[in-house]
Parts: sequence; structure tokens; C-alpha cells
Amino acid sequence: MATQNAARAHKVEVVDEVKTRISAASASIVTEYRGLSVAELAELRQTLTAAGGDYRIFKNTLVRRAIDGGEYQPLEEYLSGPTALTFVEGDVSAVAKALRDFARNNPLLVIKGGLADGSLLSASDLSALADLPPREVLLARLAGALAAPMQQMAGLLQALPRNLAYGIAALRDQRVEAGESPGEATAESPAPAETVTDEPEAAAEAAEAAETAETSEASGEQPAAAAQDEAGEAAETPAAD
Repeated sequence: MATQNAARAHKVEVVDEVKTRISAASASIVTEYRGLSVAELAELRQTLTAAGGDYRIFKNTLVRRAIDGGEYQPLEEYLSGPTALTFVEGDVSAVAKALRDFARNNPLLVIKGGLADGSLLSASDLSALADLPPREVLLARLAGALAAPMQQMAGLLQALPRNLAYGIAALRDQRVEAGESPGEATAESPAPAETVTDEPEAAAEAAEAAETAETSEASGEQPAAAAQDEAGEAAETPAAD
């Protein structure tokens, strides 16, 4: 009786452990280890631990009891034959890659499938995950892709003042070459309007002088040249205000 009670208690502990471990893991992967030696299983555990996984062997009946009626029940279809669970504590792609690489050298290890974020993963799904770069590399690529447009925008903003300065300098040089001062307006200043002098009295005096000259010339009193000089002086005399 005591032995039976101890066995029953042990089963309860295993079921509780499976529930706790599977709910805490980011993913769980089911493999079949039939034919692997103790040394090979130890090597597999070390490899998976380095990748962020924990390789544990449980009886299928206890695992079924632990996942019965819960969100992890889809794993039940992989629970046939001697199986083990790999609880992923880190990057699921890194753990999938470690399992795949080990299986290539040890064909007796069969990767059946798994469950990640509530989604059932087939063996081909896990193989595709194994081909992905590590999580850190993917995050670095994403950060670089997001930073590139921001760097381009910063470069454009920095180029605006430089381009404006270059444009102003070029315009100034063109004005200097054209004979303008740097601060002179590009548009030509309108020519000043011609000043119209209205001097009716001066004109009248000039006409009178010319008439006198003609009369004097006809009568022999004044040479024609003197009359012309007098007419010119009369024309140059400004009119009185």
C-alpha cells in the first residue's frame, strides 16, 4: 500500500511539473529518442542547454494527463513511442537548429513537432525555424531598417541650410560679375525722368535778340556774328522766378 501511494504521489508530482514547465516555456518540442545511447542523450542535453532548451523524458500517459483539456492538448498527437519534451526557454529557432543539427549526425533522433504561442508546429515548421537567423540578428536587422529612413531624413534636414547658403553665395557672385554690388537689387532702377524746363521769358528774349540782329545786319549797324552771340547769351540767361 505504501508503495502504491508513493507511486501515485510521484505521478502527481510529474503531472504538476509538466504543467508548470510547459506553461512557463515559450515553446515545447516533442522528439522520439528510440535507439539513442545514454551518452548520446547526455550530449543532446548539453547541446540544447547551450541553445536555451531543456530536454526532459516523461511517460506519455503523464504528459497526456498534464495537457488534457488545456491549450497544450494539441501536442497529444505527437505523443507516441518513447518521446521526450524540449522546453524552450530562449529563442525557439536556436533550439530548433540545435535539434536539427544533432539529428543530422544522429538519425535515431526524430523531431515530431511542437507548440509555440498556441500554434501547433509540424516537423517542417521546425525545420524552417531552424533556418532563421538568431533572434539578436533579426532584431539588429529590424533596427537597422527602421533607422535608415530616419538617418536619411536627418541628412536632408542638415543639407537644407547648406544648400541655401550655396544658393545665396552663387547669386551674390553672379551679381558681382554683372557689375552690381552684393547688396544691389537685381532689378534695374528706372532712369530718372528728363527735366523739362519751361522758360518762356528766356525764349522770348532770344527771339527778340535774333530779330534785332537781323535788323542790325540789314542796316549795317552790327555784324551778324555779334547778333548771334547776343542771342545765345539771352537764351542761356535763366528766367526770373
